[in-house]
Amino acid sequence: MYKALIYTMSVLISVYALSGINFNNFFKKNYQLEAKVFIIIISFALGYLLASFVINFLEYSKIL
Repeated sequence: MYKALIYTMSVLISVYALSGINFNNFFKKNYQLEAKVFIIIISFALGYLLASFVINFLEYSKIL
């Protein structure tokens, strides 16, 4: 159960971190929807990587 919480929190943290970047400058004009979809995809990817790191770190720290 704690893994789902870690994944959810890491996705929310990555959304918050990426909200400070203006991705509209990287896309063509009038493509705001595509920029938002890109932010969502990148947020899930970063959230997954962050959560995997945290979960692996917690599991390996129990071994020590």
